[in-house]
Amino acid sequence: MGIYSFFVCRDFRSHRSALFDGIEEGGIRGSVYSSREIHEHENDQAVDSLHDRVSILKRVCDIHEEVENHNWMLDRMGNDMDTSRGFMSGTVDKFKMVFETKSSRRMATMVASFIAVFLLLYYVTK
Repeated sequence: MGIYSFFVCRDFRSHRSALFDGIEEGGIRGSVYSSREIHEHENDQAVDSLHDRVSILKRVCDIHEEVENHNWMLDRMGNDMDTSRGFMSGTVDKFKMVFETKSSRRMATMVASFIAVFLLLYYVTK
């Protein structure tokens, strides 16, 4: 008897016992469940249902916390953008003041030229 025939035989016995599970010698055993068993089965189903609902509520609660965190980050980013906008408008105002006079324009052109020459020499020597 090989391993395969052992498993087939064992599988056959389990199916046979499942098929004849309630039949005893001399007649059929009564399959009437007591009210306690019925209530216990209903309670088990209610507990399973409650477990499913709690799992769903937990997922919803996790989503709520995630949304709250994202809203907080967006608010903070909006405030940072407002601050940056204020700095940029101040810088633009200062540039406007510098370029209003002709001598300031010449000075800015000269500084820009020196920076460009410096960068060109840096990249050429590198």
